[in-house]
Amino acid sequence: MEFGLDTFGDMTVDADGNRLSYAQVLRNIVEQAVLADRVGIDAFAVGEHHRDDFAATAPEIVLAAAASRTERILLGTAVTVLSSDDPVRVFERFATLDAVSNGRAEVQLGRGSFTESFPLYGLDLADYEVLFSEKLDLFAHLLDEGPVTWQGTIRPPLNGVEVYPKTESGRLRTWIGVGGSPESVVRAARYGIPMMLAIIGGSAARFAPFADLYRRAGAELGTGDQPIGVHSPGHIADTDEQAREELYPHFKANRDRIGGERGWGPMQRGEFEREAEAGALYVGSPETVAHKIAETVRTLGVARFDLKFANGSMPHEELVHSIELYGTRVIPRVRELLDEG
Repeated sequence: MEFGLDTFGDMTVDADGNRLSYAQVLRNIVEQAVLADRVGIDAFAVGEHHRDDFAATAPEIVLAAAASRTERILLGTAVTVLSSDDPVRVFERFATLDAVSNGRAEVQLGRGSFTESFPLYGLDLADYEVLFSEKLDLFAHLLDEGPVTWQGTIRPPLNGVEVYPKTESGRLRTWIGVGGSPESVVRAARYGIPMMLAIIGGSAARFAPFADLYRRAGAELGTGDQPIGVHSPGHIADTDEQAREELYPHFKANRDRIGGERGWGPMQRGEFEREAEAGALYVGSPETVAHKIAETVRTLGVARFDLKFANGSMPHEELVHSIELYGTRVIPRVRELLDEG
């Protein structure tokens, strides 16, 4: 069982509520990764976004900086927006990260929850589906690290092309991020790539059919029993009340901005409390969060749990304390609970 942390590089504020610079937020992410390594967390992932409320547009560079100051923690993305990138370049960048980190790189591929990268890179949103499906197919060929012969509709064909550098292990650690559509689940199983379920609303039990579908599809397609992970938001503090009070204003502001863009109504406190009690928010004291994570692991049979610890503009100091508690108290307690059955 592995335990990770995810951040999208949310633009944060200082203790007085003043917004930090993009540069300072990026430096803070590196410090957070260093702390995560020190307190025994297994993985640290940075998401890719291209809008003013997030700082991390080039996660692999941030991860490379973290690689130089960490020793054992896996360093990856959550997610790399493959639809608007070039699969060959993505492989080259992460194979390079794998080299400089001594084999600790991993990449999580997805379509992303935002679309700003499409016009930014001159891509047509009308091609949303074909871009991801064909690029994922090409990336799957690249993972074999041999000569690649591939043909699609989005780029000229490749004929026996070799891509460098090769990884020392012979296989770049890769996940596919899935939001919960059956088609996406089956596609991940078809390629035999581990699946990361993004559960950002509702109970984990609602996603049990997707975990079961992934396993059944893998068996039927002959791609093996691959790991399943879960990514969900949360925050840890010394007490349940403190954690909720620290998280709520930032979580609501972030949710309301995105909701305004997508036609959702403002978030009410009751919705927040319901998600904290029985939904996808892992917020509270170490004991509360540990019990909720253990329940999710048992319910879905997952091999990885990633806590999205940065949610909106929360100050760096609160995030640091959350990371410390996750590594020193939550993860050991989850392991105890799982051993108890």
